[in-house]
Amino acid sequence: MFPKTNVMLVMFIFHFTTHPPSPVSGSDPDPIQDYCLPSPHTHHQCKNSSSLTVDDFIFSGIKHPGNFTNKFSGIPVSAAVFPALNTLGMSLVRADFEVGGINVPHYHPRATEVAYVLEGKVYSGFVDTNNKVFAKVIEKGDVMVFPRGVLHFQMNVGDSPAAVLGSFDSQNPGSMKLPVALFGSGINEELLEKAFGLKDKEIHKLKKRFGSENEE
Repeated sequence: MFPKTNVMLVMFIFHFTTHPPSPVSGSDPDPIQDYCLPSPHTHHQCKNSSSLTVDDFIFSGIKHPGNFTNKFSGIPVSAAVFPALNTLGMSLVRADFEVGGINVPHYHPRATEVAYVLEGKVYSGFVDTNNKVFAKVIEKGDVMVFPRGVLHFQMNVGDSPAAVLGSFDSQNPGSMKLPVALFGSGINEELLEKAFGLKDKEIHKLKKRFGSENEE
């Protein structure tokens, strides 16, 4: 007779041979409770539900644009500013563009983004891993999706202000802005010169510009 462990192994192999698991993907882990607003004393515990009110589940911080830098304003809404999002696997951002303003090429390593145009006309798009560009001018009421981890960008091409609401399927999507990541992070200058075919003076100019932005 087979040892018990061998019998269990054979059954395990047979099951997954005849019932192969379906491919799954996800971002943040599924919550195991309705909500978990972090305790102010420790982030490893949740507030007692008896101490919560409806106001704990309402955020009013994106009714208006934030402060503009180079004709662009972005207000992230994460669990850091809206604790009710904690453990729910999502976050938001409000992006506002003055005429000609841009949201520089960037990507979110941990989340897919769905962008909804609140007002204006926005040239919006992304580049996939085959270097194919998917870009188009989208207007009020349009929705565009940026797959997780792909480079994407936006620019106001209208003659009036534009605004976009972005939604992420992660509590902490992360954001890597290419100009800052490349020229504001301290990468060796010789490497940057060779990678982009730029001269030393041009590299210094870019590092000065985006290095200061990185410090803000």
